[in-house]
Amino acid sequence: MKLEMRNRNMVMDAMRMSEGNVREYPIVEEEPNADATRFFDLLKDSNEPLWDGCTNHSKLSAIPQVFTIKSDHGLSEVGYDKIIEWARSILLEGNKLKENFYTAKSMIKPLGLGYQKIDIYPNFYILYYLENVEMTEYMTCGHSHYKPRTGRGKTLVAYKKLKYFPITPRLQRLFMSPRTAEHMTWHQSHHVVDGVMVHPSDGEAWKYFNSMHPHFSAESRNVCLGLCTDGFNPFGSFAAPYSCWPVILTVPPGMCMRPEFMFFSMVISGPSSPGWNINVYLRL
Repeated sequence: MKLEMRNRNMVMDAMRMSEGNVREYPIVEEEPNADATRFFDLLKDSNEPLWDGCTNHSKLSAIPQVFTIKSDHGLSEVGYDKIIEWARSILLEGNKLKENFYTAKSMIKPLGLGYQKIDIYPNFYILYYLENVEMTEYMTCGHSHYKPRTGRGKTLVAYKKLKYFPITPRLQRLFMSPRTAEHMTWHQSHHVVDGVMVHPSDGEAWKYFNSMHPHFSAESRNVCLGLCTDGFNPFGSFAAPYSCWPVILTVPPGMCMRPEFMFFSMVISGPSSPGWNINVYLRL
């Protein structure tokens, strides 16, 4: 029962639903739309045991766990498929574990775990994004957007790319979940003690921002994010071969340092980091 409720809550949060607003919808005799179909399919998979009699895993819950193992240990798609092939051979006949990486990825795609690829200038000066997406070279120095073509290849390959994991859907889910929605407006509703700063909203910088943007600050549900730019590493490892710029949600102090409120927003491959050009990426 606990597994079933946990999986159900995962699907409800991902599809921006709650028990309350589901009950409010009237029952009508009509075909469900695409969003409703995806929701009900995921809900069904979250309650369907991985095999008859299984109580620890559902058809849906097994996939994120195997994906986590793939990510943590750097498995290739071929390696993933080989392990799944072996696992299916030792599980009970009729098990519902997805047979390969492609089908598993397609299954959990509606949960909103995808990313967007965006081309960038090698020295981090510009994003080839929105109004710049059709640019073929950087206007200042004439550096080409794409690498020279080799052979008969017709595909244009950018010099550098980033993977962007959209933040807005995750913020919307925090508001849709009753467990977190009340904390999203804490910055405006908490008791302020003169001379004591317990939250960034008590600081002069936050107050100055509110005075400059009164329309934005008047709505308590508008979200402010904090970006660490001073080398702070919340994961305690300073010998890692990467730089980390955490985006922290400004929820109550006891919650903001928890991993679930630090957003993994993008990955930029390569040996160098944006440095002072980090502001170019703040528009995402």
